[in-house]
Amino acid sequence: MSLLASKDPIIIIGSGLAGYNVAREFRKLNSDTALVIIADDAADFYSKPMLSNALAKSKTAQDLPIADVKKMADDLNAKILNHTRVEKIEPENHVIYTNKNESLKYSQLVLALGAAATILSVAGNASDKIYSVNDLKSYAAFRDAIRDKKKIAIIGAGLIGCEFANDLILSDYEVSVIGSAHQPLNRLLPEQAANYLKEALANTGINWHLGDKPKQVNFNNSVFNINLESGTCLEVDVVLSAIGLRPNIKIAQEAGIEVNKAIVVNQSLQTNCKDIFALGDCAEVAGLFLPFVMPLMNAARALAKSLDGELTEVTYPAMPVLVKTPSCSVVAVVPATKVKGEWQVKQDEDGIDARFVDQDNRLQGFALVGKAVEAKAALMQELPVVLA
Repeated sequence: MSLLASKDPIIIIGSGLAGYNVAREFRKLNSDTALVIIADDAADFYSKPMLSNALAKSKTAQDLPIADVKKMADDLNAKILNHTRVEKIEPENHVIYTNKNESLKYSQLVLALGAAATILSVAGNASDKIYSVNDLKSYAAFRDAIRDKKKIAIIGAGLIGCEFANDLILSDYEVSVIGSAHQPLNRLLPEQAANYLKEALANTGINWHLGDKPKQVNFNNSVFNINLESGTCLEVDVVLSAIGLRPNIKIAQEAGIEVNKAIVVNQSLQTNCKDIFALGDCAEVAGLFLPFVMPLMNAARALAKSLDGELTEVTYPAMPVLVKTPSCSVVAVVPATKVKGEWQVKQDEDGIDARFVDQDNRLQGFALVGKAVEAKAALMQELPVVLA
């Protein structure tokens, strides 16, 4: 068992958008401090959001990385330990332990652990044959599975489910989407906006089964039979689960780091343990859990300053969510849950312009669908900050 003898480095666990962007922002401020990045995969750099629209662009898993691990190590002047899993954190000793029988001391530790696909629990004999896509390896497996197949069912009608559905339909597959809510994107869009999207995607050939759940999924003779609670039975070639993501918090929880839905951090991205920070899909920042790219980028810039010695609070401006459904453009800013108000919706044949206004008639959120997305820039100017 080895222990780093030199000045203790900053260690970042995770090589996704969160981990690599913190490292990149830190290197803009500090070119000398030793930096170690640990990843349980190959640690090639790619944008995970691209996974849900890569098929229509004919992108393989090998096409998606922007830079391999060697280039990232060179660019960041960092030691990158790929295919390495952190198994234990000892906050009191500033030490982590890996599956390579190594112990590494850190001066500061960044948890950029990301999130894993939520496992679908369903009766039947096919649970181990249902795919989910959350990284390059699982995307490669799914892409291989649908080769020479035709009918695909997606379980989940949220952001990931809708994006994959549009990507698959544009790639000439027959697509059915099953969702427990009565509308797609139910956490992002008001009813009228969601229904417009649903109809637009139905016109491309997507079959919706909303307000329904799989009761049983069986696999026999190379075919999946999905029995829904409504009594409908679907026969498909491949099943993709897109029911959401769960933050990777286990190792933090075992180390005594406070967790809720995700790892709890303050506005400076600090956990309750000295010199340990967290950001991205594994972190709940000042009570806000926002697993999207724009909050992550803001957090990375603030955290880089803190790691360099200037403790900095992250601020969130209003941040739109752009849904990658090219058959029907969608952009939304979800109003804060504590804000009371109402949706004001205008609809024409070209789209939906839905604006959430509070009791003082101030704009607090919006959902734009179709050609209405052209109003995004103007509306963004009216929105309040999310976290000041």
